[in-house]
Amino acid sequence: MSNAVQGPGPGPRTITTSVPARLDRLPWSRWHWMIVIGLGTVWILDGLEVTVVGNIASRLSEPGSGLAISDAQVTGLGAALYVAGACAGALFFGWLTDRFGRKKLFLVTLAVYLAATAMTALSFSAWWFFLFRFLTGFGIGGEYAAINSAIDELIPSKYRGRVDLIINGSYWLGAMGGALLSVLALNTDLLPKDIGWRLTFALGVVLGLVILLVRRHVPESPRWMFIHGKEEGAEKLLDDVEHTVEEETGERLPEPGSSITIEQRTSVGFLEIARTLFKSYPKRAVLGFSLFIGQAFLYNAITFGFSSILVKFFDVPSGTTGYFFAVIAFGNFLGPLLLGKLFDTVGRRKMIAGTYVLSGLLLFVTAWFFAQGWLNSTTMTACWCVVLFFASAGASSAYLTVSEIFPMETRAMAIALFYAIGTAAGGISGPLVFSALTSSGVVSDAVIAFSIGAALMTAAGVVAAFLAIDAEGKSLEDIAAPLSARVAAAGEGTTTPGAPAT
Repeated sequence: MSNAVQGPGPGPRTITTSVPARLDRLPWSRWHWMIVIGLGTVWILDGLEVTVVGNIASRLSEPGSGLAISDAQVTGLGAALYVAGACAGALFFGWLTDRFGRKKLFLVTLAVYLAATAMTALSFSAWWFFLFRFLTGFGIGGEYAAINSAIDELIPSKYRGRVDLIINGSYWLGAMGGALLSVLALNTDLLPKDIGWRLTFALGVVLGLVILLVRRHVPESPRWMFIHGKEEGAEKLLDDVEHTVEEETGERLPEPGSSITIEQRTSVGFLEIARTLFKSYPKRAVLGFSLFIGQAFLYNAITFGFSSILVKFFDVPSGTTGYFFAVIAFGNFLGPLLLGKLFDTVGRRKMIAGTYVLSGLLLFVTAWFFAQGWLNSTTMTACWCVVLFFASAGASSAYLTVSEIFPMETRAMAIALFYAIGTAAGGISGPLVFSALTSSGVVSDAVIAFSIGAALMTAAGVVAAFLAIDAEGKSLEDIAAPLSARVAAAGEGTTTPGAPAT
């Protein structure tokens, strides 16, 4: 229940509410599955988008494709523009998500993605293709901020780590689908050169429309609602959910363990967000940047260029590279699926540091094997499966980390900011550098690219070993109290808003 007290004059109201505790005590139910399906499926679309473009790059550059574009332009400039759009979209929609709510924005961002993808399928020249790759990324970037915010605020603390990791890891289910779809689309016995690649983008539109229909039933975050003066709606929503869960389980829910007192507000300015992230929580800011830069450089560089590696260094036909990538994508998905629970049991710090460092070291070993000429297309794929099994769990934990270690009023912007800056550093420069190195056809150049990604992943793991937060099983409000919470001052890592820099 919530109790509200209006202060003197027209100022904000102060309320005491048990909404966070009521959400965290819920057992897993069909309601939570609806959230996972409605929100988590966006990563399948992102995986589909990125993989399709990487695998059809060779076909787009061939005569008769309908586009005057080179392989390097698709995997380099096109990839960089997609990531740049995602960074811009994350910042733009992240601010709107904190201001206007999670639900409105995760509907709007999906609509932007759908429109841009449909226009990409209609590309008739390189500039049109580049423009709508940017806008497709713009919609996907907005999804990251809105979706991760909603997921972490709706999922009980006991399950938050594994659910967040598996949902982010579902990107690789889309990657598998994109890889296999590209094999079909590139088969000229079935589809003309200038039609097959267009149909791959059209399928993304179809999938997006299905997700949009499901997503309409996902509720607004009650945590966002009670801070923004909609506590009655939050209470009504939770009353309905609790009634449904009790009917499903046949047991009465226990009383919520705690309540929180906050001063309601409608928005948070950029200055206050920056001050909170970099002055009140400087160590957490360093942690967020380190994790995002490490995973972004490795994943964006390798994902956009893997098809070219197979073609240039192992003479794999461009029409069959999708099979190899599907195997790698499956290994990526297994990482969060099998390791996700350990982030809630063994703990965040140990698992984040361990997966980052181990994947980085394994990548160094793969680069050395490649330099020695000991790998073929099959063994190279096997090495990548092992590396990315651990790397994918670590990369997914980056999104989990920045979405749970900062105050609720800044959550979407925190996700957006770290995603944008980290991805801009690794995700824009990564494809450009990597495509330049691999397009040379020189083994030593590709080894340099692998080694850079390995070094950044390893370094991020070392940072996590010292700075990661032991957030497993804790309420979001205990990890970082809302800025408007009425509690006594204390150090960073407590339930205190605006904690002093440490």
